[in-house]
Amino acid sequence: MPEIFNALPGQEVPVGGISKALARMWAGGEESAPGKPDAGESAKATQVNFVLHLGYFTTSEDAERQFQTAVEFSRRYPCRVVVLCPMRMDESGQDFRAKIYGECTPGKTKGDMRCCEFVMLSYPMAGRRYLENQVSVCLSTDLPLYYWAHNFSSSVRLNDYQYLLSRSKRVLFDSALAPADLADFVWPKPEVVRDLAYARLLPVRQAIGQFLSGFAPAAIIGGLSGVTVRHGAAHIAEALGLAAWARSRLNDCGAAAELPVEVLASAELPAHDIELSFRYSNGQHFSWRGDTARGCAHFKASIGGAGSELAIAFNLLGPAAALAEAMFF
Repeated sequence: MPEIFNALPGQEVPVGGISKALARMWAGGEESAPGKPDAGESAKATQVNFVLHLGYFTTSEDAERQFQTAVEFSRRYPCRVVVLCPMRMDESGQDFRAKIYGECTPGKTKGDMRCCEFVMLSYPMAGRRYLENQVSVCLSTDLPLYYWAHNFSSSVRLNDYQYLLSRSKRVLFDSALAPADLADFVWPKPEVVRDLAYARLLPVRQAIGQFLSGFAPAAIIGGLSGVTVRHGAAHIAEALGLAAWARSRLNDCGAAAELPVEVLASAELPAHDIELSFRYSNGQHFSWRGDTARGCAHFKASIGGAGSELAIAFNLLGPAAALAEAMFF
């Protein structure tokens, strides 16, 4: 039996009757949505099509977490969500199966109601050549498509879904969960690919940028000989993203394109710590260290003759907020 599909909430419906079942759901029929079944048309207005594709490495518990992330996201950005659940080779069944789910929650003002609707599709790998047609039927017409490939076992598997990769306005993945061979994957539209690990770093990037904005760019890069990012066991993907961002911003300040930037796993750091430091040949120094478990960070710098220390509260973006950051910004 398709384990992932069965773990997700919703009312099972015939695959050929998804549209009619959704209409009955909002009309208060047998597949009625929790929250407020009699949702008006304005409450159901969707902004985007969002496909969440659960890869082979997804467990039932993980699937439920990602489903709830999609629900939280859709409360702020109303969308039609299609959740794809491929069956593993050791699971029995050769047919497509479908579920629908909807819910409504109060908005920011009186009388404002936000509703989201989901279609879950389970499919055998032998039937994936028919998946394009099934997904097309489920999507709202004339709306942009966003595609989240979650926890795939290999980039070879991902390569089977060129329809979604090439049509989507954004293609999302999480490098913390990416297969080892993804670095060599040839994206059909690399300019639309976004990493959720990098998106989670938004508060870090904003805090470091704001702190360094108090120094002149020439002073920041004067005598700069290299950059080091150290990380605990939990944050290798975020460390790599922070290193790439730091190089880009320092290049914008005038640093050499070949500026050495290294990323190091450190047994000295707790699992949830990340540290960024600049190496100088003229006695200057800069460091930022954040602890995502405790939600705090510390700056220490001496640049251009001015020394400064600062402790701040911070954390990485949550899953739903990271989705929004990666999709729209």
